[in-house]
Amino acid sequence: MELISIASGSSGNCIYVGEDKRGLLIDAGISMKRIGEGLEANSISWEQIKGICITHEHSDHVSGLAPILNKYDIPVYGTEDTLSQITGSGKIKETGKQLFQNVNPDISFSVEGMEVTPFSISHDAADPVCYTIEKSGKKIAVATDMGTFTDYTVSHLSGSHALLLEANYDINMLQVGKYPYSLKVRILGERGHLSNDASAKLIKKLLHNNLKNVVLGHLSENNNYPKLAFHTVKYELEQIEEWMGLGAELIVAKRHSPSAVVTV
Repeated sequence: MELISIASGSSGNCIYVGEDKRGLLIDAGISMKRIGEGLEANSISWEQIKGICITHEHSDHVSGLAPILNKYDIPVYGTEDTLSQITGSGKIKETGKQLFQNVNPDISFSVEGMEVTPFSISHDAADPVCYTIEKSGKKIAVATDMGTFTDYTVSHLSGSHALLLEANYDINMLQVGKYPYSLKVRILGERGHLSNDASAKLIKKLLHNNLKNVVLGHLSENNNYPKLAFHTVKYELEQIEEWMGLGAELIVAKRHSPSAVVTV
């Protein structure tokens, strides 16, 4: 299986997960043109995209959806409340709405032999979820936009061979930054986002012998830097003997262009 971050950050998100050049998009929060370019750079066509899994209705996760559905008949998966919010925006035509398929947290569904499992997350959206994808004994998880994590979160992410996890902000940068107080409170709150430090704590709970790739994603453009996120998380992980023995790779997803292919 492959994980490709086409774009990941506060300005837009789109992740590809698949096998043998047939797979899914997790979110479509950048333009159709940019998504297409990211797929083409990895020799993947739109016809090989068999579904789009939407985590929640915020624009940095769905802004490219309407143009895609105007051109391609690709099923769109999301919780009922999430899809209702997207429908309410008025941007999706009736033909596009017919491609919507409701999913429920903790209930798996199958696409092209991939077992996809949505699970609930804590974020200020209608009914947000993240996803794990399993096929051929391999498991990939994509989990961002979480204000906090619990044992429930860990239970869904456990056993992943590759993870894309949120490392949205550096606490100090956010606290002294230019954002208004109300926005800072939202980001720091339990329905906001995970900091670099919180991301490291979550990764520590997910270490196992078959974990080989960790990708840090959804970085804030104003309250984080790729090198800062990388070194903050790396330092915390290197305090653990188990991490040092894994030989796992830690990388940061690029904001505006595809990241290196992660193969498990």
